[in-house]
Amino acid sequence: MAETYPWQAELWQQLAGRKQHAHAYLLHGPQGIGKRALAERLMALLLCQNPQGLQACGQCKSCMLLAAGSHPDNYVLEPEEADKAIKVDQVRDLVNFVVQTAQLGGRKVVLVEPAESMNINAANALLKSLEEPSGNTVLLLVSHQHSRLLPTIKSRCVQQACPLPGQAQSLQWLATALPDCDEQERLELLTLAAGSPLVAVSLQAQGVREQRATVVEGVKKLLKQQVSPSQLAESWNAIPLLLLFDWFCDWSSLVLRYQLTQDEEGLGLSDMRKVVQYLAQKSGQDKVLGIQDWILAQRQKVLAKANLNRVLLLEALLVSWSALPGQR
Repeated sequence: MAETYPWQAELWQQLAGRKQHAHAYLLHGPQGIGKRALAERLMALLLCQNPQGLQACGQCKSCMLLAAGSHPDNYVLEPEEADKAIKVDQVRDLVNFVVQTAQLGGRKVVLVEPAESMNINAANALLKSLEEPSGNTVLLLVSHQHSRLLPTIKSRCVQQACPLPGQAQSLQWLATALPDCDEQERLELLTLAAGSPLVAVSLQAQGVREQRATVVEGVKKLLKQQVSPSQLAESWNAIPLLLLFDWFCDWSSLVLRYQLTQDEEGLGLSDMRKVVQYLAQKSGQDKVLGIQDWILAQRQKVLAKANLNRVLLLEALLVSWSALPGQR
């Protein structure tokens, strides 16, 4: 059965304990908090022929088939390739599944993840099944970006927000998940993951703290004019573009916040505190707002998988960043 997490206990009681199940649920919240695992656990319970309280039994024919990945009444819809759209043809295949009779005589359960990756035609093709699923069918939609879903999709589901766990609970879980990191390292990873513990684990696996140290060192050299924007852009080849834009977006926000509040507690992670403070004191607020708008616009293009010239884009970012101080 899918692993679920300590911060989901209350949510699980609420979902699994329903006397009557809705025909469609939308589980939404930030990435990296275990929504897929929660959906898979609910799927197992809904398909189980002999549930034990709020748990699937794990022993019946249905549970065995699900564990083997060959349950005839279970359908998982996801992009054919990572980070691509779910296409209309895929949804049509799903609709054909929904109209069939359950082979084991119980429910049919569909899992769609991430729901926001359906293109407009695919989303529209799903609407009819969401409105009137035939037979005893339950659709479980998992979304990391709830705002990108069509209102017509949202309105046909029972919407269930899945909140971020608190910092203390996340750190407690990370102590077991990342035993080789010390507490300070785990806190840094959780901060870099915007509070999502599962993202923190994957960032550690990617070597993100080492990548961050490289970038921070480069930014400091850039501001001291010890390296040119083009040299630095070339040297960051191995670092994911989205990570770089996330960090620069965060740093520009911290600069603005410090300009407005002078609050030294709000300077972010220790590696960039002095730089953030320096830029806040030496840069004009309109310049900081301008670069932040530009970073956000470029970040959207990166997210949309636009065809970008990576080195030129980074060079433009670093030219603007190095020109911030002294322009009040």
